[in-house]
Amino acid sequence: MLDTKLLAELCAVRATSGDEENLKNYLLKYIDEHQSEWKTKPEIITGEHIQDCIILKFGKPRTAIFAHMDSIGFTASYGSSLVKIGGPKAETGYELVGSDSQGEIECTLNVDEDKNLYYVFDREIDRGTPLTFKPDFRESDNYVQCCYMDDRLGVYNALKVAEDLEDGVIVFSCWEEHGGASVNYLSRILQTEMGVRQALISDITWVTEGIHHGAGVAISMRDGSVPRQKFIRKIIDIAKQNDVQYQLEVESAGGSDGTTLSKSHYAWDWCFIGAPEDFVHSPDEQVHKQDIVEMIQLYKVLMQEL
Repeated sequence: MLDTKLLAELCAVRATSGDEENLKNYLLKYIDEHQSEWKTKPEIITGEHIQDCIILKFGKPRTAIFAHMDSIGFTASYGSSLVKIGGPKAETGYELVGSDSQGEIECTLNVDEDKNLYYVFDREIDRGTPLTFKPDFRESDNYVQCCYMDDRLGVYNALKVAEDLEDGVIVFSCWEEHGGASVNYLSRILQTEMGVRQALISDITWVTEGIHHGAGVAISMRDGSVPRQKFIRKIIDIAKQNDVQYQLEVESAGGSDGTTLSKSHYAWDWCFIGAPEDFVHSPDEQVHKQDIVEMIQLYKVLMQEL
């Protein structure tokens, strides 16, 4: 059964790329309160050497799960203008929230005929203030819908896998939506200090002509990057053997923390595995509940068998 209360709370935390501290603090509090219920108590690695990232080390790890904490959004610029963080969808009327030195902010996005972005508010917002979509979590029999399923659902998946994990590493990374820089130094720590060389990217993909709601978790064979196919085939075989419902994704574009791993100075086997969503990078990101169930099941099996 899905813990949609936890998912809704995760989606509501404001944590754009470069401003992940709020979600870091939320996760550290959650881990502190729940790790006594987990099968294995992890070593929690935090500190300025990894900035706002979190590493959870369980037992003797062979495989890492990467889930990025950050989201897309907007930065208040000069006057009432806005600058995108990552690639958010922008439409006039979207409600944005944030806070600055003058207090809480609830403003409205405006897009002019030249595609310039502005906020509508009763005062000028402090320059540099990050703004995010106002969360409106909705749940039906088959779907959950809210802003920031990408990648709070990936974070949620990692927390669910943590409950039964004996050997493995869970990494909560930063900046994925705006460059992925944190994965470079996280990669070094995992390889040189833990000997971990294979990774699963716990992220959310897109509904497309070949990837559909309710058809299972997507195993990405490639996107803008091409991971080593020997590793991908091994994952597909494990999914088949364990009767996990999955669909195979083959795309020519897109990227993730896996892309950054492929460009690091270390040899990584990696695979992007995630539930598909519709209404991407908007306030209305929508995911089928059964795809989430299959995602969690596959991750738990892979962390045991890889």
